[in-house]
Parts: sequence; structure tokens; C-alpha cells
Amino acid sequence: MAPLKILPLYAALLLAAACSQPGVKSSQPVVLQSQTQPQPQFSVETGVEAGVDPEAVAAAKAEAALPKQSLTPDMLFKFLVAEVAAQRGAIGVAQSAYLDLARQTQDPRVARRAVEVSMFARNQAGALEAARLWSATEQDSERAQQTLAALLLSEGRLDEAEPILRTLLKENMANGFLHLPALMGKLRDTQAALALVERLAADYPALPEAYFAVAQASVGAGRFDAAVAALQRADEMRPGWEPAALLRTQILGKTSRVDAMAFMRDFLARYPGAREVRLAYARALVNANQFTEARAEFTRLTDDFPRNAEVSFAAGLLSLQMGDVDVARDLLTRTLEYNPRDTDAVQYYLGQVAEQMKQPDVAAAHYAEVKTGNYLVSARARQAALLARAGKLEEARALLVATRGENDAQNVRLVQAQAELLREGREHGAAFGVLSDGLKRFPDSADLLYDRAMVAEKLNKLDVLETDLRRVMVLRPEDAQAYNALGYTLADRTDRLAEAITLLDKALALAPEDPFILDSVGWAQYRSGNLARAQEYLERAYKVRPDPEIAAHLGEVMWARGQRDEAGKLWQTSLQTHPQNEVLLETLRRLKP
Repeated sequence: MAPLKILPLYAALLLAAACSQPGVKSSQPVVLQSQTQPQPQFSVETGVEAGVDPEAVAAAKAEAALPKQSLTPDMLFKFLVAEVAAQRGAIGVAQSAYLDLARQTQDPRVARRAVEVSMFARNQAGALEAARLWSATEQDSERAQQTLAALLLSEGRLDEAEPILRTLLKENMANGFLHLPALMGKLRDTQAALALVERLAADYPALPEAYFAVAQASVGAGRFDAAVAALQRADEMRPGWEPAALLRTQILGKTSRVDAMAFMRDFLARYPGAREVRLAYARALVNANQFTEARAEFTRLTDDFPRNAEVSFAAGLLSLQMGDVDVARDLLTRTLEYNPRDTDAVQYYLGQVAEQMKQPDVAAAHYAEVKTGNYLVSARARQAALLARAGKLEEARALLVATRGENDAQNVRLVQAQAELLREGREHGAAFGVLSDGLKRFPDSADLLYDRAMVAEKLNKLDVLETDLRRVMVLRPEDAQAYNALGYTLADRTDRLAEAITLLDKALALAPEDPFILDSVGWAQYRSGNLARAQEYLERAYKVRPDPEIAAHLGEVMWARGQRDEAGKLWQTSLQTHPQNEVLLETLRRLKP
């Protein structure tokens, strides 16, 4: 458990004690001086003479209300014990000492500290006792009353919490109801929480925030119809109120994303200036893969939320997704000016834009600006790929070797990136070595095992391929691609066809619409002599994804079944878009010499 920090009040106490006379024998009582600043909402009585700072007056009043407590040697010792214990992780000792000090001093600041330490120690009973002391000694403190109410609710003491909540709501009705669900979250009995909120809201029949609180409590209790009814009442009182509309969207989204989006569209048609709802709608469009509509909404939001990094970033990414690289570059460049939370992500996607614009030097410069975070490895891999493409393979490898990931997952991806560079350069032996070295560091990395298996196939090391893929199946039993890779290899390179088909059936059960698995199943059926079934699977695969290797396999089956004109047309079509594909070219050389 992490140690607690010493608060400024107690640091000052320790300093004061160090500077005092031995024994603390002063004829005047040593008063605990407040280190906190007065809150601006304190009122100041009329009649204050001109020139007097109202905050100073409020501070003086707050100071006068504090108990005049002498800092005795015993008390100082307890403070020291409490803070040293907290710093050393002995949280139980610190909690007990602070609770004892709160009882002894009756000082609200000490009681508040006792609450904090007790909650950190997960001592509910101690926290509740300290909160009672705090609220009793600082009755005007809204925070003290809220803390006590929350602790009572977490203990299921609704009868004790209810009058406190009523008092808090009287003092601040609208905000009180908006914050009420956070307090209700401490209550395990959601039906009791709803009943309590309904009782509290009954006193405010004309307040939309009261109905909003009822709606939130109804959602927590699983009563969605009641929640929608409460939100409709809130909307009648405050038409176009966005928090209510957003909550209704969430409720609708639990059962139907289509209904939720339809509601937002209708709401925006009636209230086009509802910026938060429009932002939620834009995000929903992205999740629904409706990128054109999403970009239109985010583009509009760039005017509604000027200099908002999140909005301009989303609009830029959508423009990149749709191939509008000029607009994407402008939006992402502007995002950097808006102080985004994740500068590295923006730089990475600017690098992607520059690559699409055939500006490798600009792209490399953007990737180099990615210093940390989730995009670090991806950026270095793209930098290395650009270097390799420029004929600087050794420099590319050196860049990846010099990069240090922030965690094991990133370091595994760096090994994969090094191997990928070598594979693209057809240096399969070197790639095998890099992956083997990586597996010495990360022996249970399914990703490295799978990659090494793929390289082993190129080197005709089928024993390594099988061992690695079977290990992947143990580490990731639901990994359809591991079953597919081994099944396809056994069907294509060995006579273990029955075993291959069993593995591929498992892969197909895990991913029934995967075109590459359908291709493997079709190829295994072809190798087994089941030509009609083979063609059926391969046609399904090619329909989903017109890949050149699938075209090669499908054409070969057609050729074997006497459909040679159809096979030739299929191969010719695939060659037009993939003239260098090795599998397709090898098939043509073999069947059409």
C-alpha cells in the first residue's frame, strides 16, 4: 500500500515543534493554526469597515470557531506517530492515532484527516466515527455533511442519511440533486436508493434536476421505463436540456443503438445548438462505421468547439480514414496548436498523412517526434520501414535495436518489427534468429511464437512450425489463426490430411466468416480430392476477399474440374491488381507452362 502524504498543516506543526522550547512549557496555549484558505462562499456581515478584505474577515471567523487547543507533548507525540506510521505504510497505526487525536482535540481539521486516513485504511467504522466528529465540529461545512451522508449510505443507514440529505438539498437544490447519484452509488440496495431519491424529489415537483436524479436512480435499479418517464417530465420543464437527453440516449443504447441514434438525430433537429449531444452523436456514428456522416458532424463541431483538440483530432482522423489527406493534415496540424492530451498520437497520424502524400522525409520527422506512449513502437517501426525502403536496412535495424519499450508488450512488438524488416528483405534466416532471441527473453509470447512459425515455414523447418503453433494453441486456445496456420501447412506440405482438416474445422468454428480460413478449408478439401466442396469454400472466401492467393487456389480447383476458361479469366483479373504475387505466379507457371 502506498504511504500517505504529510499534509501542509502537520508539516507546519512539526516545524513549529522543532522551534519551540524543550517541554513546550509556554504560559500561553499553543493554538493549532489553520493552513487552509477560506472558501469564497462564506458570507460577511454588514457593517464591515471600508478597506477590510472580506476573505480576511471570513478567515477570522473560521479561526475563531476553532477550538483553542494547547499542543501538549502527548498530542505532539501522537501527531508524530500518526504521520511517521503513514509514511512507513503502517496505515492501521496511523488510523488509530488520528482517530484518537480527533476525539481528543475535537478539531474539525484533525477529524477530516482521520476520515481520510480511515478510508485509506478501509476502516469503515473509524471513518464513520471521524465523519460524525467532523460534521459536528464544522456544521457549516457542506463537504463534511456530504462525507457523513456518503458513509452512512455505504453502511445502509438510510434513516440517518436522509435528514442530512434533505438539509443539503435545501441549501443547494439544483446542484444537490445533480450530485445526489454520486452519493447514492455508495448504497448497495439499488431499489432502496431509488425509493430514497423519490422521497427526496417529491418535495421539489417543479425542479427538473429532481426528476433527473430519479431517472439516474431508476437506471441503477434497472427500471428503464421509469427512467425515461422521469426524463420526459424533466424535458417538459426544461426543453432541450442536454444532460437529460444524453442520459436518455444511454438508456436507449442499452437495448438498441439504432433507437439511440434516431433519438439524437431528432433532438438535434429540434435543438441544433446542442453541442454535447452532437458530440455524442458524432462518436456514435464512428462506432457504427458511418464515417462520412461522422466527419460531417465533427467538422461542424470544430466551429462549435473552437480550439478543442479532441474534436479537431477526431475530424482529422476521419478525414484520413476517408482519404482526404489535405484536410486531415490541416486538422491534425491545428490539433497540435490546441495543446492536446496525447501529442504523440497526433504526431503519429501526421506521419501517416505524410506517407500517403508521398513525403517520406516529412513522415519520418513526425514519427521521430513520438517519444512515449502507445504509439512509440508503431512510430519507430514506420521510421524503420521508411529507412529500409530507402535502402538503409542496417540503419533501420539499428533504430529498432536502440529503441526501448515502456513495457514487455512494447518490447515484444519491437522484436516483431525487427523480424518483419528482415522478412520483407527476404532474410528469413536472420529473421528466425531475431525471433528466437526474442523468445529467450519472452518465452511465453504467443505473438513471437506465431511469427517464428511463419518464418520457419519459409525455411522448411516444419518441426519448429508445428511446435511453436501448438504452444500458441495452449497459450491462446481461442486463436483461430494458429489452428488455421498449422492446418493449412499440414494440408499443403504433408500427407496428414485428416489431422489438417480437424485443425481447420476448429479454426472455422472459431471464425466462421474469415476468408483466409475458408481458403485453407477449401485447399484441404482439394488436397483430399473433394473438388466440389473445395470450390464451394474457395468461392465463399473469394467473395468475402478477392485476395490473389485465394484466386490462385480457386483457379486451380476450377482447372482441375475442367473449368479452364473460368480459371484463366479469374487469374487474369487477379494478375492485373497483383502482378508480383508469388503464389499466383507459381500456380500459373505450374498449370500453364
